[in-house]
Amino acid sequence: MANFTKLSFKKGELNQKLADLFKGMMEKGVVDALLAPMIQPKRGVMLTLVTDPSHLGALDPFAPVVPVNGARIASSITAKPSGRKTAMVLRSCEIRALVELCKLKQANLDDVLLIGMDCLGRYENLDFVKLRAEGQSSEAFLEKALAGNTESGGCDVSGACKICEFPVPDNVDLRLCAIGTGAEAVYLESLTPKGDKALEAAGLNTGETPAGREAAVQQLVKKRKEACDAALAQYRESTPSIDALEDRVANCINCYNCRVACPVCYCKECVFVTDTFRHNGDQYMGWADTFGTLKMPTDTIFYHLTRMSHMSLFCVGCGQCTSACPNSIDLMPMFRAAAQKTQGRFDYQAGRSHDEKQPLTVFENDELVEVTGQVK
Repeated sequence: MANFTKLSFKKGELNQKLADLFKGMMEKGVVDALLAPMIQPKRGVMLTLVTDPSHLGALDPFAPVVPVNGARIASSITAKPSGRKTAMVLRSCEIRALVELCKLKQANLDDVLLIGMDCLGRYENLDFVKLRAEGQSSEAFLEKALAGNTESGGCDVSGACKICEFPVPDNVDLRLCAIGTGAEAVYLESLTPKGDKALEAAGLNTGETPAGREAAVQQLVKKRKEACDAALAQYRESTPSIDALEDRVANCINCYNCRVACPVCYCKECVFVTDTFRHNGDQYMGWADTFGTLKMPTDTIFYHLTRMSHMSLFCVGCGQCTSACPNSIDLMPMFRAAAQKTQGRFDYQAGRSHDEKQPLTVFENDELVEVTGQVK
């Protein structure tokens, strides 16, 4: 049975309550460091690694912005373990990506206390900066979003968040619960023995369970899933061919920002930045001669098709690919539409379980027989 610790706060003091919580954890030796969203001077809110608890006054975990998917940051910190116990406060899409990176040996959670947080969505980075300049606080956003309204000042949360059916993180030791918890309270929920031990060492008592949480979570998941199915069906209907897909990515300039921003695109050397795609001048001239003209840069559609084939099993729908595009190409539904089909084909869900093997790493005697034509 899950254990809940109620964290009550007065209006405007949510961040201070959470700062006190994590400061206590660090001072009592539960963890040596904390990775969490914090306010940065002139830089908005960014994931920040803290080893001195006196700096936690800038903590802002529920800030509705994710400049970088935290799975990448977690991988950088843990791929070669430091031996320092670190609490990491991440959202569902970040945690699901991190699970996949662990399977790919790109991250290690042995020294990590993983803390998930309910997510009501994130604004695009510049929208968040604008709203902050206008005085919107994370607590105010949380209050409005829990009431069903994520729009503010002409801005709304990203399209990826609107169709994310995972607002509540799984595969964590502790979870910061805001959905269905009532006004001026969040709950800290333990889901693993490591989480139980952390609560005990921090001197936190468990008890009251938020009565409205389960129903509120189910309602939000249902709404998001319906929106997701409808959006991806519409995308497939409007993109029925390679020509239509090519039109979708026509403004691509081969900057590869989407690859860099993707939390599960981990190759140290990408084929698209090797000599394979550094063509000679006579090759360009030959292609131009064949058609009379040649759009430059070349290979844009091939790049996106290759990314789809590589990443569709691991895509967690975080939408960072769309956010990173300088030409505002909405790549997220393209990858989510492919991922929905690919992951469904293998009955696999990226980030669902640490123990679930990635499909292309295992061999089944009876698999895809309608494709291979093998005789049973």
